[in-house]
Amino acid sequence: MDAAVMHSDTSKTHDRAYQGAFFGRRKGKALRAGQARLFETLLPRLSIDLQSNAPADLATLFPGPVREVRLESGFGGAEHLIAQAAANPDCGFIGIEPFINGMAKALASIDAKGITNIRLHHGDAIDLLAWLPDASLATMYLLYPDPWPKRRHWKRRFVQDRTVAEIARVLRPGGEFRFASDIDTYTAWTLTRLLRAPAFAWTAERADDWRKPWPDFHGTRYEAKAKREGRTPCYLTFRRQELPSQ
Repeated sequence: MDAAVMHSDTSKTHDRAYQGAFFGRRKGKALRAGQARLFETLLPRLSIDLQSNAPADLATLFPGPVREVRLESGFGGAEHLIAQAAANPDCGFIGIEPFINGMAKALASIDAKGITNIRLHHGDAIDLLAWLPDASLATMYLLYPDPWPKRRHWKRRFVQDRTVAEIARVLRPGGEFRFASDIDTYTAWTLTRLLRAPAFAWTAERADDWRKPWPDFHGTRYEAKAKREGRTPCYLTFRRQELPSQ
């Protein structure tokens, strides 16, 4: 899952050095005929139109009533996204994924299960986040992003001070940013940046709060691979604070 290929800034006017930046492969294995068909027929119906103005209430993006909207950035194989949407039919979900094969997996599952409470963005998170209204999300997930382990690549990590500020903008007060990684250095990196952000508070009170996933977490293929290879996942939850000036 390469959610780290996408970057955000703190305002609708983005630093041009980061706007549209994408690091990694968009393409993978050739699509099967059925997958290609879903790209032509289903994806246009589910895609968010960033050329139009965002609605004041994101619930209007969905055909049925939803009490809140959640977002997963870089959903990879879509296991978590699909499981969350199926378990919470009264919530709307926005999934971001730039990779063709990941989007194909999501479309196949949505079609097979008849899921109606998912909307998709097949592209970079910077564009979608910039489009979202202030305080419009209840939860944002970033699960197993690319850690970019080499020092010269750290600027490519999704979690940066500017990205944290953008996440704070789109989360409503009391909303949560949920992060999971099997790379301890990236977990430390993320914790450092969220702890110094006044808009967020780390919710952990005991070790199990980061050793174990949040109650409704659904494992992904990336997590299973990490465990097979002997890496221990870490789970961080940060709550959006209501600052005095707001």
